[in-house]
Amino acid sequence: MGQKIENMFRDEAVMIASAGKGGGGCRSFHREKYVNMGGPDGGDGGRGGDVEMIADGQENSLFRVSRNYHARAGDGQPGGGNNRTGKSGEKLVISVPVGTQVFDFERGNLLADLDVDGAKVVVCAGGKAGRGNARFATSVNQAPERAEDGMDGESRKLRLELKLVADVGLLGLPNAGKSTFIRRVTAARPRVAEYPFTTLDPSLGILDFGDLERQIVIADIPGLIEGAHEGKGLGHQFLRHVERTRVLLHLVDCSSMSSDPPEEAYRVIRGELDGYSAELASRPTMVVATKVEDEESAQIAKDFFVEIGHPERCISSATGKGLEQMLKSLQSLVAEGEEA
Repeated sequence: MGQKIENMFRDEAVMIASAGKGGGGCRSFHREKYVNMGGPDGGDGGRGGDVEMIADGQENSLFRVSRNYHARAGDGQPGGGNNRTGKSGEKLVISVPVGTQVFDFERGNLLADLDVDGAKVVVCAGGKAGRGNARFATSVNQAPERAEDGMDGESRKLRLELKLVADVGLLGLPNAGKSTFIRRVTAARPRVAEYPFTTLDPSLGILDFGDLERQIVIADIPGLIEGAHEGKGLGHQFLRHVERTRVLLHLVDCSSMSSDPPEEAYRVIRGELDGYSAELASRPTMVVATKVEDEESAQIAKDFFVEIGHPERCISSATGKGLEQMLKSLQSLVAEGEEA
């Protein structure tokens, strides 16, 4: 009997976060042998715990967050006699991937954009602690009976949306050769097969030239289809992952076995970018012909680049042909984007 395997990648999640309630203040009077008329000594309660979110570079999915629908911080403990303050509630820290945006579900407003490792935000503040009766002693009221209850902590429904943070966004129709390319040049291991939609989830790969002070992060975006910007397929879920990238790397299958003419494949992706975001469509883009492994595919690629007016760049991820030169050009393009 087959076992269902749950998809571990999540780029959206909805959850309820509740901060802890503050502890109540204590109503108490000093009691000690041989001491008459002991004064008030009720201590304050402890503050309720906050709910905090922090961007963690070790996280790459909202899967774990999505499984904890109602996250609660600890309540503050009540105060005690002899002016003892109650213990504060334990803070709840929720780790999310870098690139997570946190929205108030009801209002729709953005609370925080956790786009760098270590960025954090308190999404729900813990409740204020109640004061004990020792706080209310005055010269005219030396034995106050009054003590306060702790206040409830904040609670809100949140919507989380992950937008991958990468230097390069990898685009192309299904079977354009994106997964084979990223497997060749990085340690990422997306699935590769001879049928469309092999890659179902975005993934990140790190390109290391050895002489770079910093590495280049490439986001492998699942193959788009025509109408993706209108939500066809999983269009918006995929396109939003290239919003943060500095450079777009557009791969086009120029093999003689391709079912789509390269000019048409190029037009479809450009149309989706234009339809989704004019700003995204204007981002620096390198167009590369893939699967160029013989004279016929080389001629197809040559004609294609003449048609679209881009510099001719041809590679074969299977054999490694043209990769070194193309990656150096990509390195320069990313550096230019950082300086802009």
